[in-house]
Amino acid sequence: MKSLIHLADQQLVELYLNGNTEALSTLIVRYKSKLYTSIYLLLKDKYLAEDMFQDVFIRVIDKLKGGQYTEEGKFLPWIMRIAHNMCLDHFRKVSRLPVIKTSNDTDIFDTLNFAEKSTEEVMVTGESHEKVRKMLDTLPEEQREIIIMRHYAELTFKEIASLKAISINTALGRMRYGLINLRKIMVEQQVAF
Repeated sequence: MKSLIHLADQQLVELYLNGNTEALSTLIVRYKSKLYTSIYLLLKDKYLAEDMFQDVFIRVIDKLKGGQYTEEGKFLPWIMRIAHNMCLDHFRKVSRLPVIKTSNDTDIFDTLNFAEKSTEEVMVTGESHEKVRKMLDTLPEEQREIIIMRHYAELTFKEIASLKAISINTALGRMRYGLINLRKIMVEQQVAF
């Protein structure tokens, strides 16, 4: 059987709807790092993010089987929108805003697959990612979400604007101010990358 890795998202969706479960597995593998990273950075809890990641794909399967996917060629923004909405639903359900953690929880970057590195490189990378995560946590939620969606999920500003129901200029402005604030924090803390 021909490898599914090289097929476009829309082709994989069609194959899945026609009974090929490997097509869905290919989509999950293709986007798991981006989706999980975004969920984790919104929820700030490794175990909750893992559960939410699974719940998102259960919802995706239900929506695909229900014929609710009409985003031809826009699978990643579609699943990101589902994940974002499910995270918001979670926060509404527990009736609180996300808590900024200051403990040394395991970092999202521990779950990503990096090439083999020396122990020193691993330590330096982990420390750098931890610093960035902590600095991101200090930003206003609107700025933090835009930076996460742009840099970790690699969504376009048009996709972010659609997902957040804001104008592209608003998304760009929040990104700009978020980056300015991160730079200020880096200068104040004398952080170098």
